[in-house]
Amino acid sequence: MDTFKYSAMSRDGKRVSGVIEGFNQMDAASKLKETYPIVLKVEPAEDKGKVANFLSGDIGGAKLNEKAFTLMCSQFAVILKAGIPIARTVRLIGAKMTDKTLKKILTQVADDVESGRSLSLSFSERGKKIIPLTFLETIHAGEEAGNLDTAFESASEHYKKQMKLKGKVRGAMIYPTFVMLLAVAVVIVLMVKVVPTFTAIFEEQGNQLPTITRSLIALSQFFRNNWYILVVIGLMVFVGFKLYGNTESGRMQLAIWALKLPVLGEINILSASSQFANTMAMMLGAGLPLTKAVTITARTLSNYYISTEVGKISSELEVGHTLGKTLRESGCLPDILIDMTAVGEESGELESTLGMTADYYDNELEQATQRALAKLEPATLVFMGAVAGYIVIAIYVAMFSMYNGM
Repeated sequence: MDTFKYSAMSRDGKRVSGVIEGFNQMDAASKLKETYPIVLKVEPAEDKGKVANFLSGDIGGAKLNEKAFTLMCSQFAVILKAGIPIARTVRLIGAKMTDKTLKKILTQVADDVESGRSLSLSFSERGKKIIPLTFLETIHAGEEAGNLDTAFESASEHYKKQMKLKGKVRGAMIYPTFVMLLAVAVVIVLMVKVVPTFTAIFEEQGNQLPTITRSLIALSQFFRNNWYILVVIGLMVFVGFKLYGNTESGRMQLAIWALKLPVLGEINILSASSQFANTMAMMLGAGLPLTKAVTITARTLSNYYISTEVGKISSELEVGHTLGKTLRESGCLPDILIDMTAVGEESGELESTLGMTADYYDNELEQATQRALAKLEPATLVFMGAVAGYIVIAIYVAMFSMYNGM
């Protein structure tokens, strides 16, 4: 849960303010409306700074090196199993760490642990928003259960699996991305360099050019004379989407649209299903209670709409409803995932069932990505062929017309 500041009007007309916990701003506002008829403002308790976070995320600031982080988890599991004390383990791994961000964090964590602080608390404070929440909760659960080496091993396997899947999807996208960029580059070169050369030749003849040739010349001149306007428009569209996405309603609407996109919508749903099943299996395996596991899993989901809907489930679980029933009522995840979850609950094997379901959706996500690429590649080639054909035909028609006029 996050903490939000609010101001509202009470039933007797007085203005009140305070703080409230909620999964997000919308959830906090819904809770407030149960007490106050008019909610005036709900915002994060910690001011993130609108200007500093305008292009939030990855610009400037440290990033987590997934490969180095996964290796770190594996090293912790191996060294702790050898019986090395935790403080000494952190110091050893930090000394050998090549990633500067993780090395700095581990050095600070080693000092904290040696002074008596818990490992999970130190990682939480030193890692801030860089260290994944799933890692922090898994390590915390391992500390409480006294099986920290097993917790690190579980985290290592989880992040290895996630990194491998991301690598496959990223690798599959390299070729079509290269082809699309090449197509755009070819079109720009043709419009800016090649077409103007032929235009000068045609204008010297003074003959009436065919319609298709005149349209090509007009299009080429438009690109040459107004390229900066197109760049500005592109930047304005980007900034507009960024500003809209920074609002609560905009972020929610964009997340819903992402699930309805042709081809990509299916990939987004499969990705969310894979994330849910993998993270839930990991959290339950770490020994977390179901309600807390759902809350943490919801916060790790990349799609904001699904994340919000899953986050609301925790309140239903607290009053005794089953996970399968609440997921079915939310309707934000596929039926197969919901059915498998319900079966896992009834059989008492929810963790292993979710693990198998995660493998299924990992495989489905990989296949869906391949199917999308299979459709994207010929579409890109058709686009390139259509543009090149249009330019060639426009030039040849003008040349034939010019020869006939001689």
